Amino acid sequence: MFPKNKILVFSTIVAFIIITSNACKKTKFEDLELNNEMLSGGMQTVFDEGNGAYGHSFANMSAQHERVHEIGDIAFEQTFVSNPAPLNGGLGPIYNNVSCISCHIGDGRGKAPEVGQPISSILFRISQSNRVDMHNGPLGVIGYGDQIQNRSVAGSVKEADIEISYIEKTFQFDDGTPYSLRFPTYTLTNMYMPITSSYDLSPRVASPVFGLGLLEAVSEQDILANADEFDMNNDGISGKANYVWNVLENKTTLGRFGWKANQPTVMQQSAGAINSDMGLTSFVFPQENSFGQIQYDHLDDDVEVSDSLMHAIAFYIKTLAVPARRNITDPKVARGKQLFIESNCSACHLPTLKTAVNVAFPALSNQTIRPYTDLLLHDMGAELADNRPDFLANGYEWRTPPLWGIGLTYKVNGHTNFLHDGRARNLMEAVMWHGGEAEASKNKVKSLNKADREALIKFLESL
Repeated sequence: MFPKNKILVFSTIVAFIIITSNACKKTKFEDLELNNEMLSGGMQTVFDEGNGAYGHSFANMSAQHERVHEIGDIAFEQTFVSNPAPLNGGLGPIYNNVSCISCHIGDGRGKAPEVGQPISSILFRISQSNRVDMHNGPLGVIGYGDQIQNRSVAGSVKEADIEISYIEKTFQFDDGTPYSLRFPTYTLTNMYMPITSSYDLSPRVASPVFGLGLLEAVSEQDILANADEFDMNNDGISGKANYVWNVLENKTTLGRFGWKANQPTVMQQSAGAINSDMGLTSFVFPQENSFGQIQYDHLDDDVEVSDSLMHAIAFYIKTLAVPARRNITDPKVARGKQLFIESNCSACHLPTLKTAVNVAFPALSNQTIRPYTDLLLHDMGAELADNRPDFLANGYEWRTPPLWGIGLTYKVNGHTNFLHDGRARNLMEAVMWHGGEAEASKNKVKSLNKADREALIKFLESL
């Protein structure tokens, strides 16, 4: 299990008290704001810069809630196996991985494999081109569904393998300094049956799971207040909300999770991953991911993840705290923040949001958080396009990913690969991949001198 060090939780509370009390003694508004910037998750901020930084529970939860969180933690890390099995059975018959933690290592970010390496923490969505299902979502491919499962249990056959290759291209900043980007190509191989229709294939690297409960607690009204689908203010930024099918509510609701904001809740996101990635059924998705395919085992028995365990897993994810900002008084970091704002990166990566009042669960209630996202869709240009629509998201649009905790990626996950498919090998490459609505911001960064580029990255690494 990940460390749930009570000293660290206590230190979060103490630090908040110290910061707040010190701020009260200040006379300058800037000092108060600077202190508050440390609290990325509001009161649900943890002061840990080590490899367990993403794995801490909320502070100030009841003993019962702490217990549910721990049960969910155990299940999140548990390896599932194929039936018959006395414990943790139900894996497959087709799947991508054997546990949640295998993709979300340390509750963090997956990594795209290098050429020739096995695929582990990246998956591939697939759907029929120019067709939608009854809920206006992507329509799965006959024989494959809406996700490629590249593994299978004994006696079954995997759907396909995915071959990844890259072409390296060199570019220059305006001062003549070279940089390079790698352009990926994805090819299905060893397909168990041919696909006769045109299809769209899109990679998805596993995203960090901390802080999702706080993002879910932001009101729909506040999210929509930042939307400007038709760019009525003429600033070149046109954030758009995605509306997606909510399985449990049996209606279309606001999407806020996933690379295209194609999931409405933490529960549906979690249950969907458990079903699609591991072949495990639950009360949310009671049907096997292989239903209708030759791999289907026709065992329509009880769900494989009990209702209570599914709720515990979702609760665990909802109550993961957020790492604090670091080095906020460093002049280079301060300069980088200024450049971030001047480059208009903050138009999509909104520094602050606020959670709604929640009298039933005060740990989530009325918190000012600093996730650096607007949870909206934005056109990111042709080079980042996957050309695969997902409900209201078109093939060029992606949800603004939160930036909180991004500077600890190497500490927790051992790599610095970013973007939806991990093609960017560092933060600067991720910036230089931006296009579409972010083209002007990218060009602003491209025009910076070396010292300012380094300051911008230093700021991002402080988040």
